[in-house]
Amino acid sequence: MVKLSSLERGISPPKISKRKKTNAFSPSRTLKVGVKENYLSTTEGPSLAAIEAGQVKIRDHLGYFIEHLKKHSRIELDNTPRLSIDNFSDLYRRNQHSRGRHFVVHQHNHPIAGVHYDLRLQFSQFSSISFALPYGLPGNPNSKRRGRMAIETRVHNLWNHLIESASLATGSLLIWDIGEYSILPRHKNAVETDDELSESEFDASNRHQDGQSENEKLFDAFQHSYIRLRLHGVRLPCSYTITLRLCSANDVPAHAVGAPRKRRRKTSSSPRKPPTPSTSPDSNAHIDPEPNITAISHASESEEPDSEMAVIRATNAYTGATNSIGSVHQRKWFVTLDRQNSGFVQPKHGQEKGRWVRNGEEGFEPFFVLGAEVERSVVTGRSAREVEIDEGVEGFVGRGNWRPVLE
Repeated sequence: MVKLSSLERGISPPKISKRKKTNAFSPSRTLKVGVKENYLSTTEGPSLAAIEAGQVKIRDHLGYFIEHLKKHSRIELDNTPRLSIDNFSDLYRRNQHSRGRHFVVHQHNHPIAGVHYDLRLQFSQFSSISFALPYGLPGNPNSKRRGRMAIETRVHNLWNHLIESASLATGSLLIWDIGEYSILPRHKNAVETDDELSESEFDASNRHQDGQSENEKLFDAFQHSYIRLRLHGVRLPCSYTITLRLCSANDVPAHAVGAPRKRRRKTSSSPRKPPTPSTSPDSNAHIDPEPNITAISHASESEEPDSEMAVIRATNAYTGATNSIGSVHQRKWFVTLDRQNSGFVQPKHGQEKGRWVRNGEEGFEPFFVLGAEVERSVVTGRSAREVEIDEGVEGFVGRGNWRPVLE
């Protein structure tokens, strides 16, 4: 079978485009647009592009991707965290049930949206909520730019966690980290933000924690718009914990959605006063300016059949996944490093006063997400460029000007 040069769709489908649709599948190729074949095994090669695009269906995603990743795995490199293919398989297999708690962080180098990172958290047997992180996960407890934006994207299939791929249309996708997650309770004395909960809200957010599975806790935390998330990964340090908090700017009345904005009349010729810095937890004063937020969620990609696209947009979930958690496309969340639960303390005296330092043997050395030019897959050891080469992608031009957060 001739390898397809690009995917038919990307990780998050765009809004309906008025531009002329393009088709990456040539009529002369073995697979034609709209034709879905059912492969009983992975021995006769549907291409990775065709599987990810939904043009073909296979029964054993794990078997297919294991063979694909084995073939392209690099020799283990010094100082590069790695998970063996066998352990990768075991990790996925033991979470293939209704109480699974698998997570993956993908590095996605998209030609339009640019470099960003996708965090996916399993919440049911087949489905995962997904967040796009323009600058990756925070790793410096003393960063001047603590708050980072996380953009909610569509619900993905669990098998999307297995993917490493590349194409001209959607760039490269590699597994930056993978593992299982835990949900920590929202205790009053563990909240580092300035927001305050009423007693009833606090009780509701911590109720029925005992006896729940981690994905049930995730479901409850997601409904209360505050997730204290510990990631047990390969690359991430032990006890690494973040908080995801829904931004109040998303609270727009339903009748106002899609309504045109009213223009404000000028009532005075006097110059405007500069805005007063806000100390609200939803203030952007200490939040990274996130470029191309819309592009990350609605990157320009090839269109799918209108009927399938309509279902995906209506349900906010890809075919095969179910949005039973109530995920809303393109909502904005704030993600911060939970310094206390990650093992840091703030001394009140001495040279380190006012800074966050490791609490004895706990905590970790600060780390920084350095982007597609540096990072490698924890499963295959490949760089973004090497994934492109392995998938036969030549001439890919990424979006420039991405810079890591180093302060």
